[in-house]
Amino acid sequence: MTIETVHVDLGDRAYDVRIGRGLLYRAGTEIAALFGRRRVAILTDENVAALHLASLQQSLAATGIEASALVLPAGEATKCWAELGHAVEWLISQRIERKDLVVALGGGVIGDLAGFAAAILRRGVRFVQIPTSLLAQVDSSVGGKTGINSPQGKNLIGSFHQPGLVLADIDVLGTLEPRDFRAGYGEVAKYGLLGDENFFDWLEKAGPQLASDPMALQRAVRHSVEMKAGIVQRDETEQGERALLNLGHTFGHVLESVTGYSDRLLHGEGVAIGCTLAFDLSARMGLCSQEAPSRVAAHFAAMGLPSRISDIAGEIPDNETLIAMMGQDKKVQDGKLRFILARGIGDAFVTDAVDRDRLHEVLAASRL
Repeated sequence: MTIETVHVDLGDRAYDVRIGRGLLYRAGTEIAALFGRRRVAILTDENVAALHLASLQQSLAATGIEASALVLPAGEATKCWAELGHAVEWLISQRIERKDLVVALGGGVIGDLAGFAAAILRRGVRFVQIPTSLLAQVDSSVGGKTGINSPQGKNLIGSFHQPGLVLADIDVLGTLEPRDFRAGYGEVAKYGLLGDENFFDWLEKAGPQLASDPMALQRAVRHSVEMKAGIVQRDETEQGERALLNLGHTFGHVLESVTGYSDRLLHGEGVAIGCTLAFDLSARMGLCSQEAPSRVAAHFAAMGLPSRISDIAGEIPDNETLIAMMGQDKKVQDGKLRFILARGIGDAFVTDAVDRDRLHEVLAASRL
């Protein structure tokens, strides 16, 4: 298998996403070729460090790059003010300058936090994403969204700060726990649901084999990145079309928040439930066929993903509380909730014309 490149064309902020096998062991060569032999500060978490940090450090050392590393706690709770402050102060102590590099080695949590730390350190330091989860490879490592969570909602604090390079090594996905791989798949399926029915058709056939078929997996990652890159190029700071990438997220983020950003509900699981709810709401509002939400739910079930609120262990607050919390969503404009709904699989759109009665129906039905 060859290493493939998806170019994200953003003018002077353009960069490449490199996708293929063995990229972690080539990281030193890839970074040195693009940036020279600058000092590198690696931010990672405990789980990823145990698996991949030594390989990255060896790769950097082999090309003469000096690197230090900070290992943070694993989990969504790390995306907070305390750990952001910890990371920034450590970067300052390492004397990382604007022309040096911050490397994010990890999943979406580390990528978001490291990118935000790089954005605010010295008013902007360059950084490289080396995503180690499927979710991060297909979504959070591309597009420049960085940030942390607030107790009032997910990703409410952050900035746009594009990476200088993304290295998506397909091989490292083989070290993921099955649940983490499935959760990442929720973001892969999202791309087919929001804008490419043919891709979703292919996923219905190929999805169950992705974890054991590197060629199919690389195709899924590449196509997801291509779709996201195209949208980001047209709408870098989410003034319009880029909001489509949040299909399922208005519901999913609230469910993550009420479950305490814990292992009760992983991000990709929340997206899967959220996508199903979005299609159910669309069908109840007469926007798409009644068959579409059933097809979405059936595919997530086939992939071992949840599709209903009742699939979440433990109590979930009442529907009025969930809807009130949606009012803190980043897509809210002029106090109006905005949802990504669909006219069919592969045909999503943004709207604030949501029928509240139907919204209550959808949430109630998902609890049964």
